[in-house]
Amino acid sequence: MAGAKLMAGDGAARGEAMITQAADGLHVVVKAMGLTPGTHAVHIHTTGTCTGPDFASAGGHWNPTNRQHGKDNPAGMHMGDMPNMLAGPDGTGKIEYHVAGGMISGGSMPLMDADGAAVVIHAQADDNKSDPAGNAGGRIACGVIAAK
Repeated sequence: MAGAKLMAGDGAARGEAMITQAADGLHVVVKAMGLTPGTHAVHIHTTGTCTGPDFASAGGHWNPTNRQHGKDNPAGMHMGDMPNMLAGPDGTGKIEYHVAGGMISGGSMPLMDADGAAVVIHAQADDNKSDPAGNAGGRIACGVIAAK
């Protein structure tokens, strides 16, 4: 099991992510708070560093299979691509997603490699096709994934 505490660029709490290993991949649950109501992209990023305010330190999307971005892209998708999250009027949202073939550690494509990984929430929705990041806007929350 692994997880991440999500934070805004100013250090304010923005939720959490929990990742559990299943026989055929990863089960990911992301719960967020303090978001602007509306649709936000959520991705797993390649580097376990969340330096605010822009979280560029988290790198690009987790993509060990070297595919294009997005479920609607014929050459996609990244293993770090997840569904958009809808934040309600109260600023909270939740997604659950299965990452087929993913491993927390071990195997040929581990999430927890030498430089770790992070969960990132973006300011806008992911269009699920534009490479490399789905036109999802700035990074508004980030959490370093750590073993639990």
